[in-house]
Amino acid sequence: MHIVVCLKQIIDPEIPPHVFQIDPIKKKQVRGRQVLLISDFDAIALEVALQLKEKVDGKVTAITIGAAEAVEALHTALAMGADETVLISDPIFEETDSFGKAHILAAALHKLGEFDGVLCGRQAGDVELGLVGPFLAEMMNLPCVTLASNMEPEDGKMRFRRPIEGGYEILETTTPFLATITNDESNVARYASVRGIRKAMRTEIPVWSAADLALNPAEIGSETALIEMAKLFIPEREMRCEFIAGESGPEKAKQLAQRLQALKLL
Repeated sequence: MHIVVCLKQIIDPEIPPHVFQIDPIKKKQVRGRQVLLISDFDAIALEVALQLKEKVDGKVTAITIGAAEAVEALHTALAMGADETVLISDPIFEETDSFGKAHILAAALHKLGEFDGVLCGRQAGDVELGLVGPFLAEMMNLPCVTLASNMEPEDGKMRFRRPIEGGYEILETTTPFLATITNDESNVARYASVRGIRKAMRTEIPVWSAADLALNPAEIGSETALIEMAKLFIPEREMRCEFIAGESGPEKAKQLAQRLQALKLL
């Protein structure tokens, strides 16, 4: 069973706010020397694929669209247990929106050949749109299961578990399929072993360009984007400290409750 996992490399969401920067012209985060890593939900999708691989005779391929530094994410994927990786990189991809990225990934999947399923994180950890997976499923004419937490093969089909309020539901689909993966206690992304990291760093990552994928630049550039970022900014933060007056604990609690109600926090 061959599962392809689509990854995205992003700036570490846990960096201190004072070092987080936005380019107001390009409407993007400024990477600079920031720590880059696999988007959290994509790492979880990779974990789900690796868990399936351990249960059946499987193969996991990780692919990502990005600049040269995105090989670090693919080395991490190899160290975690992926069998093969591909970097999809070309300067013309830089201004591509979610629809364009799905178009690029569809071309890469066609080039990869046969597969049984595609996994994406439910959304990227930076812009959090959650559009690439469903777009890709539509382009590839694949059945799409969203917000699944794990999967099991069942009589030639794939069965998914999806958390819902108060429990979960089971969904079943034919193969090949596409699923977007959400977090769950059962799919916490594993850490790569030191041995795995050393082996991965010695592995050469193949790079596919737009030409390799027979993509027409006119179809994937900023001019054909369906989604336009109107504005991207860091909200202003105002911090104030107030002391609650009162002679006793109950009186202070009453004053605090009244203040919170006035601020519409209660």
